Amino acid sequence: MHTSPGNPLDNTPSTTQPTGGLSAYGYTPAVARHFDQHPFAGATERGRVVRVDRTLLLIASGDGLLHLPYPLSGEAAVTGDWVWIGPNRAGDRQILAVLPRRSELSRKRAFEDSSEEQILAANMDTVGVVVPVDRPLTHNRLERTLVAAWDSGATPLVIITKADLAQVADDVVGKVILQAAGVDVVTTSAETGDGIDELMSRIPPGGTIVLLGPSGAGKSTLINALVGREVQPTGEVRSGDFKGKHTTTSRELVPLSNGTVLMDTPGVRGFGLFDAEEGLGGMFGDIQELAAGCRFTDCAHGNEPGCAVREAIDGGVLTERRWNSYLKMQRELAALARRSDVAAQRAYHREWHQKVVSAGKSQRWAEREASERQERSGGKRKRR
Repeated sequence: MHTSPGNPLDNTPSTTQPTGGLSAYGYTPAVARHFDQHPFAGATERGRVVRVDRTLLLIASGDGLLHLPYPLSGEAAVTGDWVWIGPNRAGDRQILAVLPRRSELSRKRAFEDSSEEQILAANMDTVGVVVPVDRPLTHNRLERTLVAAWDSGATPLVIITKADLAQVADDVVGKVILQAAGVDVVTTSAETGDGIDELMSRIPPGGTIVLLGPSGAGKSTLINALVGREVQPTGEVRSGDFKGKHTTTSRELVPLSNGTVLMDTPGVRGFGLFDAEEGLGGMFGDIQELAAGCRFTDCAHGNEPGCAVREAIDGGVLTERRWNSYLKMQRELAALARRSDVAAQRAYHREWHQKVVSAGKSQRWAEREASERQERSGGKRKRR
């Protein structure tokens, strides 16, 4: 994760105050100072990426919404990025630079052997992990999503949806509170409006919250309840496997009347971790504290005497399932690091091989040309 600490969201005056349509998309005095601290030559406007389409970016600016081409150079822009805008040679507007991110939500790309990072969202203050009560709670999925949320640099928040299904809500809420220790949990019902005000109170003024969860979790319905009208289509959830259609097809910022900005995301089936050591510590800090209390510093947490982790498991303080989940994520991150190193080594060797081959071809070409010159020179002497 590559983020800039920036300044906290507050009301301290800055050189540029929020104006126009940009203020609806989270442009606060703190963001204005962030721009001031990262100037770019030739830039004339400030903007934020509202949505990433196939060929164009939808940008909020002081004049309203614009469709602009992708930046010609530098880091690729994602939804939530703050950008500098300026004229191109033809006088049209273009994106000149992407500002350093204050927070960044990412995961490993979905295919198994990948060691590449996929950035899902940028510059959010809160990551809302949406957990619906109308399906079985998947503990491992919740844990790894919270690890990524902690690692993003934003504040994680568990949002339980569909709480009007009272026959199962209490059971799910209790399990989530136990599992998401250290993370606030808000229970909501878009149907009845319960918990909506409490959810809004958890987001800082002018802040951005990204909603993350599986298809059919009620993210779009929740956004419609927060906005007060239908801005996102909703779909039915199959009763057999609790799966829903991907009614959200892209990540898009949705402004609210009070200055809060929501980001809906397509349903995420899996969440492969990417460089999430900090997030792992945030989610499993209790286990790391236990491990630090072992008698031996190189304890493998097996049959060693004085193992604090094994004592906690045997005493019922730490569940075997949570311990195994922690180990699995550790192994996953270690394997990803090894793949990344191997990929870098292969790229280096490919480049080195190409240089050798190119140099070899050049050497052979030079030798052949010298030989041909010598033959031509010898032929001329014979004719004389």
